[in-house]
Amino acid sequence: MEDVKKRLAEFSLEAHDLYLNQSVPYLEEPPDPLQFYRDWIGPNKPCIIRNAFSHWPALSRWSPEYLREKVGSKVISVAVTPNGYADAVSGDRFVMPEERRMSFSAVLDIIEGKVEVGGGVFYVQKQCSNLTEELPELTDDVEPHVSWMSDALGKLPDAVNFWLGEKSAVTSMHKDHYENLYCVISGEKNFILLPPTDRPFIPYGEYQPALYHQRDDGEFEVVDQSGSEKVPWIPLDPLDPDLERYPQYRRARPLRCSVKAGEMLYLPSLWFHHVQQSHGCIAVNFWYDMEYDIKYNYFQLLETLSDITDRST
Repeated sequence: MEDVKKRLAEFSLEAHDLYLNQSVPYLEEPPDPLQFYRDWIGPNKPCIIRNAFSHWPALSRWSPEYLREKVGSKVISVAVTPNGYADAVSGDRFVMPEERRMSFSAVLDIIEGKVEVGGGVFYVQKQCSNLTEELPELTDDVEPHVSWMSDALGKLPDAVNFWLGEKSAVTSMHKDHYENLYCVISGEKNFILLPPTDRPFIPYGEYQPALYHQRDDGEFEVVDQSGSEKVPWIPLDPLDPDLERYPQYRRARPLRCSVKAGEMLYLPSLWFHHVQQSHGCIAVNFWYDMEYDIKYNYFQLLETLSDITDRST
């Protein structure tokens, strides 16, 4: 087993030496579809693209005043947590947020500090194409898809999501089975990224799923989802990693990048990511389903071997 652990570590280091960048590169204009596939999608490497959606009306229109006028009365799903961590490990539980239905104007009131809410961090983060499903009135201010990405992949996005939240709202470390174009409309998003090849250094556990619930007295409680299967998730917080408990993470090589208003991050499928944001940051992202090809097979093998070596520790 020690030989397997050694080879897994060498595998990751070799990927960094052979083809991975030490920082996230910038492209100054929207790419040619074929070139983008060759340089970024195929090699599974992230980049930040400037001037990719400078023609979107959203960049100039999406002020609080405009949003109130356009969708203020719309009732949307909002994630509410006591500490800003939705879908994250807390103790021996994988805790999901309380999903609250409230008007868009009410969310803006909270973010702008116009009302006291008595605790809780609010984040519009519902996925499953919440922009098109919950806020179709805003779709004319963006595009239904990113044409050069759709051409490069030969498909349309599975989902177009809208994000708006407080500075305290954090997305815990995880990965997605999507090619992700993340477009910041206002504010700034801060990402910590780890390539799939660093999987041997990233700890996983299986956790009882639970939900936050805010009681009438304002306190939050954790309510178990009885009968649900355990959820595999990453317990490590890359902002403050417990290296005594997870010493293998010392070998990981995270990339950090800030994506500012008007910039687009290409986040390749299966890359691990942790996200913070400036207060009131607004973003839209496009999820294109990944190809379940030999790269996916390789990753599944890597994940299985990593799990086996973790259990033998």
